[in-house]
Amino acid sequence: MASHKQSGYSMLELMIAISIMLIVAAVTTISMQSVWRQQHVDDAYNITLNSLRRARDQAAADMRIYAVTFSLPTAGNGGTITVQEDIGAGVLSATPLFTATLPPDVTFNVTPGVPTSNGAPPTTPDSFGTASAGPFDFDQVTGGGGNIIYFYPDGSAQDADPNGGNPNNGVVYLSIPGQLNTCRAITLWGYTGRIRGWQLYYISGAWTWIQR
Repeated sequence: MASHKQSGYSMLELMIAISIMLIVAAVTTISMQSVWRQQHVDDAYNITLNSLRRARDQAAADMRIYAVTFSLPTAGNGGTITVQEDIGAGVLSATPLFTATLPPDVTFNVTPGVPTSNGAPPTTPDSFGTASAGPFDFDQVTGGGGNIIYFYPDGSAQDADPNGGNPNNGVVYLSIPGQLNTCRAITLWGYTGRIRGWQLYYISGAWTWIQR
């Protein structure tokens, strides 16, 4: 009697194949999570940087004063940036020029472990403040801690002083809370309105801000 050889895969072979696929999927997911986190941080950084630049450029283009207000995270977002026209004597327009929000997993915050010295390296970004005033540390001329910037048509940035204002040097911090490798910062030089971006790196045993 002729024998018939069975074709196809055995149950053991199928189980091995499925196990390999599951392992590959798990490794890929773990690897991609880091990529997704960094992408969200970069998105939040770009939103903040571009909002400041847009407000500065709009002030010069419109020959008007625009105020940028930073707000802490609320439900559904990691923080808000609101840009309004100063319609006179520090009174802001009821209708914003624009509003931008950060992704909910990336917030305006100061993650413990960032540099806190404005003298000895590694320093705070552009040596502004000591990272102790919270994520919004503008108004450095008057002690820091401010969260509002006024951009003037000449490109300068000033604080909220109704008598004309002081140059508004300062820094804003953002990251995924508790993750130092996601920390970003943006500094502002009041006299010129110069805006610079920063990223935190672990270099020679210390977390150090490097200009982007």
